Amino acid sequence: MTKRAVVLISGGLDSTTCLAMAKAKGFEPVCLAVAYGQRHAVELEQARKVASAMGVKDFRIVSIDLRQVGGSALTADIEVPKDRPADEMSHGVPVTYVPARNALFLSLALGLAEVVGATDIYIGVNAVDYSGYPDCRPEFIRSFEAMANLATKAGVEGARFTVHAPLSGLTKADIIREGVKLGVDYGLTHSCYDPDPQGRACGRCDSCLLRKKGFEEAGVPDPTRYVERT
Repeated sequence: MTKRAVVLISGGLDSTTCLAMAKAKGFEPVCLAVAYGQRHAVELEQARKVASAMGVKDFRIVSIDLRQVGGSALTADIEVPKDRPADEMSHGVPVTYVPARNALFLSLALGLAEVVGATDIYIGVNAVDYSGYPDCRPEFIRSFEAMANLATKAGVEGARFTVHAPLSGLTKADIIREGVKLGVDYGLTHSCYDPDPQGRACGRCDSCLLRKKGFEEAGVPDPTRYVERT
């Protein structure tokens, strides 16, 4: 019988590649997207399209309102940084960091895994081409995995949860190359932190700049719809 895995999916480049990698490993994915009050909510529609295109039979959206917590340019009235140079992006934690987001996402995925009888969870965090988020680091993933096996009914009854972060040591270009090999349609994905009302990417936020750089270095055409600069 095919094993199930809960895959956190955002509609972005990384999580879509992560989904393709889980499928390539033979897992039947149960996809979980989270509506958390993010300003780039267009990503949720793209997540649905990605899941459909990749033959996912079980796709769910959980809603939590992190605007009530705030503290991030993605959930509060804080300006999204634009046009930051690479050396600036590689130092410090930017205002686009959402407090405890990945801890919350993984907790939701863990609960769903218990319900559907899965012991494998996939998350598309990346610790190389990332914008300084502490909850993208391998040590966080391993710590959460240890907690998952202590804090669940399934864990204390003998199940062993594994949190997979297969993109952790890859550059954005590496991720894109891997996705292309697996047949990922990156035209369905959305990465921008500050899209326009039509859902077009700004081309200037950290996420857009890292995405552009990744496609350039991978030698793959960038299918992203960007706002036209005047």
